[in-house]
Amino acid sequence: MRKIKLALVDDHNLFRRGLATILSQVPDFELVLEAGNGQEFIDKIPRRVPDVVLLDLQMPVLDGTATAEYLREHYPLIKIVVLTMHDEDRMVLHLLEKGVSGYLLKDSDPDEVELAVRKVMDEGVYLNEFVSKAMLRKMTNTTTVVKPQHTFYNSKVILSDREKEVLKFICEGLTTQEISEKIFLSPRTVEGHRLRILEKTGTKNTAGMVAYAYKNNLF
Repeated sequence: MRKIKLALVDDHNLFRRGLATILSQVPDFELVLEAGNGQEFIDKIPRRVPDVVLLDLQMPVLDGTATAEYLREHYPLIKIVVLTMHDEDRMVLHLLEKGVSGYLLKDSDPDEVELAVRKVMDEGVYLNEFVSKAMLRKMTNTTTVVKPQHTFYNSKVILSDREKEVLKFICEGLTTQEISEKIFLSPRTVEGHRLRILEKTGTKNTAGMVAYAYKNNLF
């Protein structure tokens, strides 16, 4: 059984140790790295590179936002799930656009933390109800005075019809395999479309792509 390698980065020792104990009880989870701040985490990465990092935002020395930006540039394969008390909509969308794969509040149920880890490993993104509502509020509050209806074109991104279709299914949470079965294309072709959408939208990963689509009212 392949284990999912986890890292836990939080400056509150009691919270970190408590969550570490909970995660260690999941048979296919392996906690390979703990750190009290972003810099400590970055220094330890070369010894054991995790698959997923559970990352606090407010930490001394190097905070979560700066740590996430560093990871996206130097370790793009590490999935980032933010675990924080900050519930501001703008922070959620900002971090998703920066390449974070999931956003959880610290009062989340342990089962949801486990689910988020599995989702970002399997699908590249975990969008819970809290994040989805933040995205919808952003759409609702977007000023549209003397502004034409949003399209893929006036958002300065030109996507082909097939790319629009693939992006729509990605936003609905479908995996590459599921999309390929729906539109009768090979998974490799679907992945090619996904990569072109990433390039055109300037986003870092699936979560950023979905955040971009919501932020620009593409659907």
